[in-house]
Amino acid sequence: MRTSAVILSGPRDLGLATLGLCAPTVGDLVVEVSHSGISTGTEKLFWSGTMPPFPGMGYPLVPGYESFGEVVEAAPESGFRIGEHVFVPGANCFQDNVRGLFGGASRHLVTPAARVARLDRSMGAEGALLALAATARHALAGFNTALPDLIVGHGTLGRLLARLTVAAGAPAPTVWETNPTRRSGAVGYEVFDPADDSRRDYKAIYDASGAKGLLDQLVMRLARGGEVVLAGFYTEPVSFAFPPAFMKEARFRIASEWTADDLTATRALIESGALSLSGLITHTRPASDATEAYRTAFEDASCLKMILDWSGHA
Repeated sequence: MRTSAVILSGPRDLGLATLGLCAPTVGDLVVEVSHSGISTGTEKLFWSGTMPPFPGMGYPLVPGYESFGEVVEAAPESGFRIGEHVFVPGANCFQDNVRGLFGGASRHLVTPAARVARLDRSMGAEGALLALAATARHALAGFNTALPDLIVGHGTLGRLLARLTVAAGAPAPTVWETNPTRRSGAVGYEVFDPADDSRRDYKAIYDASGAKGLLDQLVMRLARGGEVVLAGFYTEPVSFAFPPAFMKEARFRIASEWTADDLTATRALIESGALSLSGLITHTRPASDATEAYRTAFEDASCLKMILDWSGHA
């Protein structure tokens, strides 16, 4: 079986190609992808060539770990049926010496059934956002941590953190955003330019920006004993001045990627209506326009989330 897939052959060298797929084995599904998302975190780093050493990295690779589509092959022991719709967090199923890192930007995927999550087909393109929502949920579900009263960054991850905080019944967080074009779209909370916020007693600050050099500024905004959660991905060493952090008795926590429990809990929130994914997708392009779509996702500040539409591809 062969399929269309996005191939990243090197930094800024990206296009669509036809690849061979590994044959499914016991417990595998074959999924026909309708939509896949482009991550402005790890995928951007691979695209730009700035990704720090990472297990399994190397070119050429199929990027992407946000895919939604229909099961087209399913063995009886898989527990799935043909026609069901699922979220797929990437796959390592390609021949031709192409790495599946993370392997989701493809018309067809072969994946163990245990890795996917059932979703209603009506979710459409929003079904590709499940991993990002689960990542936000994972950041909020840390051990003995407080929900955010300040979120830094109003990109897609920052919006999901804010929506989840409101959904949990906590007071609406303040959100900082330096880019005026990204301050709209708040639901149940307010977004400010950090220059307009004089508050210095935040108990839990979640940085969803991944920007460098912010820690000293954030420490100064903490209440004594407050916590800074690093929810972005940082390509450069993260450091802070010790005396102000010492005076605040500041705590620091790093939030990594989602777990299976996060995926299950997030899906339940979506299905119950407690968490909405509406308004997060700002751009959609056919997969045939992948080269331009990736460039737009990474270079256009108005693009919160870019989705590739795979309809019409083999």
